[in-house]
Amino acid sequence: MATEIERKFLVKDLSFKTHAKGVLFRQGYLPGNPDVAVRVRIVEDKAYLAIKGSDTGVSRLEFEYEIPVKEAEEMLENLCSKPLIEKYRYRVEYKGFIWEIDEFLNENEGLVVAEIELENEDQKFPVPDFVGEEVTYDFRYRNSYLASHPYKSWQKL
Repeated sequence: MATEIERKFLVKDLSFKTHAKGVLFRQGYLPGNPDVAVRVRIVEDKAYLAIKGSDTGVSRLEFEYEIPVKEAEEMLENLCSKPLIEKYRYRVEYKGFIWEIDEFLNENEGLVVAEIELENEDQKFPVPDFVGEEVTYDFRYRNSYLASHPYKSWQKL
């Protein structure tokens, strides 16, 4: 059994880009059980199928398998809900921790989110200056939600 322990934050500025190169991600979600997310993802010349369970706090079950790119492309085109999620992912090392920053494109343009994976839910970690408000518990910032409710469609308060 694999468990993902992750915290998620909004990004205040793009200063992280001076230390990292973005990699394009294309991903989509298969419709089905609302408590389980089934994701198809293509990153460069590799593709993956991931199954993620419901979260309990900052933890949830996650299983990921490499699949043929051609099959992933067919799934994205023919089976996944639209719009697809497209984003650049940057990996930034900060004081011994790896932060993954997603800069979303197309229907989710304008949204930039930083994530950190932890070994346990209570683990302490340093926060870089570019990291802002925590949104771990706000379901709207999940990629699976953004696939059906794009950021550009959110009503601004």
